[in-house]
Amino acid sequence: MKDNNLYMEVRNWIYRNARPLDLVRWQYHYENGKVEEVIKVLSEYQNKDGGFGHALEADCWNPNSSPIQTFRAIELLKEINFTEKDHPIVKGIIRYLDSGIDFEKKAWNNTILSNNDYPHAPWWHSNSDGSSHNKYNPIAGLAGFVLCYADRNSQLYQTGAEIAVEAVDCLLQASELDMHVLLCYNALMEFCEQSDITELFSLKDFKQKLISLVSSNITKDTSIWLTSYICKPSHFFNSPESIFYNENKEIADYECEFIKKARNNEGVWDITWSWEAYPEEWAISKNWWKSNVAICNLIYLRNFDKLN
Repeated sequence: MKDNNLYMEVRNWIYRNARPLDLVRWQYHYENGKVEEVIKVLSEYQNKDGGFGHALEADCWNPNSSPIQTFRAIELLKEINFTEKDHPIVKGIIRYLDSGIDFEKKAWNNTILSNNDYPHAPWWHSNSDGSSHNKYNPIAGLAGFVLCYADRNSQLYQTGAEIAVEAVDCLLQASELDMHVLLCYNALMEFCEQSDITELFSLKDFKQKLISLVSSNITKDTSIWLTSYICKPSHFFNSPESIFYNENKEIADYECEFIKKARNNEGVWDITWSWEAYPEEWAISKNWWKSNVAICNLIYLRNFDKLN
């Protein structure tokens, strides 16, 4: 396949295979689509309690609200730079986080019991001991959202602040962390910057430690990138403007060429993980993930000025 055909080949695949949410994401990023269209479709995954479910996180088909699926909604709001504090979708998330649902031992739950009743990846089973089952996944990111959007005089804000302080203290003492957990910490850091929250901890120390842990987390052995579930620069940043770029410049630049060369015969990118159970549902989720990877890979190439 020729590089100059990359955009159109990926676009055609998206139009043939993507779910409505990912199609409007594509249109927003590449075809002057309106942010309101993304919000409209994303809202269909929001439940009456304000949380998100319905396989928004494509490895978990639970229709009930859960912290992890709600954090996925937050990630998508960040992706489209949506910051309207008084919008129903944002107020709904705050209402869910403030409700006490799925909140135990001063933290939102990583998994919920009802996950077990629906098709899901093994790591989202309620008694799974997967590496992503860290106290601060997605709790650190949810706390950041609370600090950014909750009323500063509310009990919810106080709860978010307490979680954030404890989370950052744990981060500063850590020698390594799972990449999924670091993504939640990165969200916390970005929300603190967005809201100019500097009184809870040293944002400078937080950022420096995060830069160090992200750099050590990136898999330097590029020979296994194509077939293994590993951490690439694009998991954490998609622009040379990122605070993580200078420490990872060479491998981040390399990823641009890797993305171009790694497409499969369909013109998109293979998924390097799978479920052993629920093969029919996994076949559907796999396509959803392919759409997500395609969107994110082209954002990466575009921001590095490598997309024709």
